[in-house]
Amino acid sequence: MEKQHAAMTLRGRLIKAALDCFLADDYHHVTTRRIAECADANVSMIRYYFGSKEGLYEEMIRETLNPLLEVLDGPLLASTAGFAEFLGLYYRTMSEQPEFPKLILKVLALHHGPGRRFIQQLLERGRTRGARKVADLKAQGQVAAAIDPDILRLTFVSLAMTPMLLKEIFEEQMERPMDAAFLASLAAFNGHLLAAGLAPALVGNKGETA
Repeated sequence: MEKQHAAMTLRGRLIKAALDCFLADDYHHVTTRRIAECADANVSMIRYYFGSKEGLYEEMIRETLNPLLEVLDGPLLASTAGFAEFLGLYYRTMSEQPEFPKLILKVLALHHGPGRRFIQQLLERGRTRGARKVADLKAQGQVAAAIDPDILRLTFVSLAMTPMLLKEIFEEQMERPMDAAFLASLAAFNGHLLAAGLAPALVGNKGETA
């Protein structure tokens, strides 16, 4: 742990410390001094790199979500088979910071802490990129033309976020851990579910029956 701490840049240490602090406590209870102490840094470095506590808070969220958003610009979702891999990436990312989905929910739904507009902008960016991917998949014939991209997005978000938001409850009910192997199986199953539901043949058959 000490070697990892030493290898991180000062900026990286501040973001990691902010993530730990903000996930453990309410935004207004976390001070820049506390974050700086956790990062083994001078508090002035927060102003230098991020301008303010809120700037650091927003950068922490951006860096946590960016790997997921960047996938929407890459080849992973060039086919419906990529849905399973993307869900797996989401589950792994959020498993490393299990309180993060709850923080996003608190900001968006309960208005706890700043950053609501900022998070909405990130999500809108994801929505726009996701819509382009769906359009590409439709053009390739992998997704039925009648699929509403907003409905697909809500379905995908539900499959992604719900297991992580309610992880402790599900584990208690199932009496088994949602460990890496379980989440990998869940991602594969949900990915297959989505791919099958989006297949043009299914929608076509319904149209012919009608």
